[in-house]
Amino acid sequence: MPNKILVTGGAGFLGSHLCDRLIRLGHHVLCADNLSTGAKQNIAQLVKHPGFEFIDHDITRPLKATVDQIYNLACPASPRIYQTDPLKTTKTAVIGAVNMLDLATKHECPILQASTSEIYGDPEVHPQPETYQGRVNPIGPRACYDEGKRCAESLFFDYHRQHGVEIKVARIFNTYGPKMMPGDGRVISNFISQALNQIPLTISGNGLQTRSFCYVDDMVDGLISLMNTPSHVTGPVNLGNPVEVSILDLAQKIIRLTKSTSQTIFSRLPVDDPQKRQPEITLAIQMLGWNPATPLQQGLEKTIQWFRTIQS
Repeated sequence: MPNKILVTGGAGFLGSHLCDRLIRLGHHVLCADNLSTGAKQNIAQLVKHPGFEFIDHDITRPLKATVDQIYNLACPASPRIYQTDPLKTTKTAVIGAVNMLDLATKHECPILQASTSEIYGDPEVHPQPETYQGRVNPIGPRACYDEGKRCAESLFFDYHRQHGVEIKVARIFNTYGPKMMPGDGRVISNFISQALNQIPLTISGNGLQTRSFCYVDDMVDGLISLMNTPSHVTGPVNLGNPVEVSILDLAQKIIRLTKSTSQTIFSRLPVDDPQKRQPEITLAIQMLGWNPATPLQQGLEKTIQWFRTIQS
């Protein structure tokens, strides 16, 4: 049965892919976004669809809407962008969560929180399971996002315990694919933009720090699977690709795939930048039957092709 589904941050990179999938599944989608980091072109193919509605809205203000499900994705995810206005980032993560949880309480509908691997901080446990409580600097420049998301998780579970709200918490690890903003500060979009423009790829630190990258289609599969689990399943659940790669290896792979003449250069490592990042996804495999299917090279090829179209 089709649902009326609210996606906050629906014009962003991940949100727009989610909106598109939900429309194709036959749902009515209400996309709320203030376009601070999202973009109208991300949802251009949806605006004329009768099952899609866009609302220019900032979730730090309450939203009046009647919905059956809520995906709360609204919050800048790029370190460069979320540190530009850290107060706004914290307010979006925390006050936005309260407003969306109040809406879910009112309509007695399930709500999914797009949490993050950043709640683990610079981890002492590797790979990171959901039971690991993290190692986060609460007063550092990344804290607006890291602690904002940690507080949001706390709010979700308190609303669940106190008001009986049906919650789903997804801890999203690095995700990439078409519709990423060039130069948004995320490593894959930065590297691809630099490689296509034949300029040096800038690597923070020595490049030996690791990340695990999940292609966006796989991530959307995981989010929808989690939303549609039985009501007693709350999470948190790690969603990410457990294949680990060093930043230096990633840069070299992108240079090869783009056939770029770019070299690599090194810069200072940002404060509190995690040295390792790899999800333990046993819970997602067991509870959701979910396992990312897109190899990194295949996903990068699709992403590079999209970057070529927007730069041509």
